[in-house]
Amino acid sequence: MRHSFLFLFIFSLFFVSCNHEETTKPYAFHNDVLLKTTPVKDQGQSQLCWVYAMLATIETERLQLGDSVNLSPDWLARLWLQEQARTYYLTRGRTKVSLRGMMPMTLHLMDRYGIEPFDSYHPFGALSYNALTKAAMQVARASTSLRMLDNRLGDVLDKQIGYLPPTLFMLGMGYTPRQFAQSVYLPGDYVALTSFTHHPFGKPFVMESPDNRMLDRFYNIPIDKLMRTIISALRHGHPVCWEGDISEPGFNFSKGIATLSDEGHTPTQQERQRAFEQFRTTDDHCMELCGLAHDNQHHLFFIAKNSWGTRNPYAGFMYLSYNYVRMKTIAVMVSQRQ
Repeated sequence: MRHSFLFLFIFSLFFVSCNHEETTKPYAFHNDVLLKTTPVKDQGQSQLCWVYAMLATIETERLQLGDSVNLSPDWLARLWLQEQARTYYLTRGRTKVSLRGMMPMTLHLMDRYGIEPFDSYHPFGALSYNALTKAAMQVARASTSLRMLDNRLGDVLDKQIGYLPPTLFMLGMGYTPRQFAQSVYLPGDYVALTSFTHHPFGKPFVMESPDNRMLDRFYNIPIDKLMRTIISALRHGHPVCWEGDISEPGFNFSKGIATLSDEGHTPTQQERQRAFEQFRTTDDHCMELCGLAHDNQHHLFFIAKNSWGTRNPYAGFMYLSYNYVRMKTIAVMVSQRQ
């Protein structure tokens, strides 16, 4: 009995962002809008939520257009890891290898590497990208040329993730990864939005997040307008990629819900800003918003597709309260096709 209690206590503390918990009794929700999605994936022990969420958003956008695609996060993760290992080698270890990032990075990597379908490239067993990141740096330190690094790291990644597919065939036609990427996404399809007052509204700025490694710019608008934009996108059949804070006690994957401690109060623009400046709102996690719902008191909730597997009451989906999204959003990416 004592060992069981210790296990549950340790498990409850095991990961603030991008992790899994056990299943408990669900809440009652009524779905008003629920867009089509591909099956829920599990990012496992990785920091790749930004890849999973952005690809899920693109998948839903394509499904809404009648085009069924299921994209490979591992394709982008592997090639980004290889590129960083080369930089780590050439800078003599001054540039660390990391798989953390923000939503727009996924689109940059698709522009750079293309994309593969999920069925064409994904590991068949348990995989730790944290361990692979360390392995990439170890291989780089032990190499004496880029050729040696590429060969040795390629062998490691082939064994851990899988061999890179030589050719992509769909519907009897051959595609390069870049051609396939261009068939599901084009530059300019999405706009990155945020809402903070330390920069002027109506202009883009480089988000001051440690994970904004490519110095992406986010267009700044008032929070009321941002919330209207998210709701309008969903009502018109467009998913939204959400990036925000999940360190609040009310964010509970095991219950499939995220709420604020004071749901009776609508957060203001100034309260959002104070929480951001005091690091009480941090850039923790990304998910796809794919629907709208209400509870028995008719409070509005957003339906989110997470990437922590299906072990919660809603098969891996979550319900985020309107106030939670209003207060804890760092940024979103929305389709410009509206």
